[in-house]
Amino acid sequence: MSRTIFFITGTDTDVGKTVLTVLLARHLSHRGVAVAALKPVSSGERDDARALHAALNGTLTLDEINPWHFRAPLAPLLAARRESKHVRLLQVTRHIRAIQRRFDVVLVEGAGGLLSPMGNGFDSRDLIVALQATPIVVGLNRLGAINRILLVMEALPATVARCAQVVLVDPPRLDSASEANSSLLSELLTKTRIHRLPWLRRWTDSEACCRNSRVRRTCAGLTRSTVE
Repeated sequence: MSRTIFFITGTDTDVGKTVLTVLLARHLSHRGVAVAALKPVSSGERDDARALHAALNGTLTLDEINPWHFRAPLAPLLAARRESKHVRLLQVTRHIRAIQRRFDVVLVEGAGGLLSPMGNGFDSRDLIVALQATPIVVGLNRLGAINRILLVMEALPATVARCAQVVLVDPPRLDSASEANSSLLSELLTKTRIHRLPWLRRWTDSEACCRNSRVRRTCAGLTRSTVE
């Protein structure tokens, strides 16, 4: 099995990146794949990294999952500056590559949206390119989702955008936009690259969520090439 890096980015913050990363980690682990899940840079609460730590059942320490954490609930670059600290692209890529040598698949969760500054002079887009990662773009499945998703795809280098996958996270209550978004994006970006994740009220119970047939189908579709 070739070693693969999936980079989970989003149209914004709080769109479901951590939920998807946790579910993918559980799904791959259940399929017998040696998987790591990282949130290299974070700010504010450390709940996302702790959720990944729980999903991996102790395979990695919290500090391996999230080596750069800053207290202020701001973009990581600004939060780091408040502590007179710096995060550089080379540091982050070296850490991820070191983890990659131990696993078949590495899931890397970005901070905020694609262009939110993660450190000195770099964002998630720069990290995707440096790692030659496959992007998974997460967005809330509501009115405006199509524009937000297409803006992220446009911001990616063309060669990277062509392999990017999209996950629409359903809201608690679907509306006409929620039902139509995936159909139109399938026309614009090809059907096999568009996936939907159902609303999961208790997503922290990831074991139970992974038994949901729609969750299994989404995770399988995103990671098919890694387990074939």
